[in-house]
Amino acid sequence: MKTWNQEQCNQIHFMKLCKINCAFCEKEFFRTSGRINEAKKFGWKQYCSLTCHSLAKNKQKTLKCGNLNCNKIFERRLKEVPLSGICFCSHSCAAIITNPLRRKVKTCGLCSKQYSGENKYCSDACRLRVSKTPRITKEQIIKKIKEFHGREERIPLKKEFFNYKAARLRFGSWNKAIKAAGFEPNPVMFAKKYIANDGHKCDSLAEKIIDDWFFARKIEHDIHVPYPSYPRLTCDFVISNHFIEFFGLEGEHKRYTELVKQKRKIAKKLKLKFLEVKPEHLFPENRLTQVLGFLSTI
Repeated sequence: MKTWNQEQCNQIHFMKLCKINCAFCEKEFFRTSGRINEAKKFGWKQYCSLTCHSLAKNKQKTLKCGNLNCNKIFERRLKEVPLSGICFCSHSCAAIITNPLRRKVKTCGLCSKQYSGENKYCSDACRLRVSKTPRITKEQIIKKIKEFHGREERIPLKKEFFNYKAARLRFGSWNKAIKAAGFEPNPVMFAKKYIANDGHKCDSLAEKIIDDWFFARKIEHDIHVPYPSYPRLTCDFVISNHFIEFFGLEGEHKRYTELVKQKRKIAKKLKLKFLEVKPEHLFPENRLTQVLGFLSTI
């Protein structure tokens, strides 16, 4: 029986080993051809040691803190690293760098200087200058309300009155200021009923203004007309085949805003000629001619 010495055994074993590169550190090492073929068959990566195998599974990336005054080395998961590659080791470091970038730059209403912060004015000097400005008195507010009523034949709306905030401060509320001027306030915006010049009963002052505008130009119009196939919903005005709506409280009341969206969908579905009038078309300046002027030619 043939026997093998140690040197021959080592040579035979060595002949079965092949040289390959580590999939992590790319260092060359030896592995038997059987294990190499098995790894290729199943698509396994091969490593020179358990250390390289462990490091290859680590999905974290070593980073340096984006705060130049810190420069701390830390690890972060790859999916948490932004495209810019700039990361911070802590929330405090992130705040030091990003907070100044988030501050909104405002313009001082007095000196037009740009500044950032929560204050209304850029400095105490500007604030003191404003505080020394003569304030409008109760008598002046009452006079302005009466002048508006004499000019427009109605009390002003809050958005029309330049000194509205001053009126609230002097009298305690807007309604009290209106009463002090000798007029009856509107308890809720667009809630009081008005009679137009042609006898139509309008749901709001805005509707009356629009109705009177039609009447003054001899434009025949119907009011509160049900939508086709939707009798429970009415349109403010209908002229020929034009449906005209005044959306005065959109964005102020949730239910009203939902109703506005519903009417728009119905108009789109029925392919109606749909026109919208907004508060800015009436107040503080009447601009109906620009919006509805073409109706006088129909």
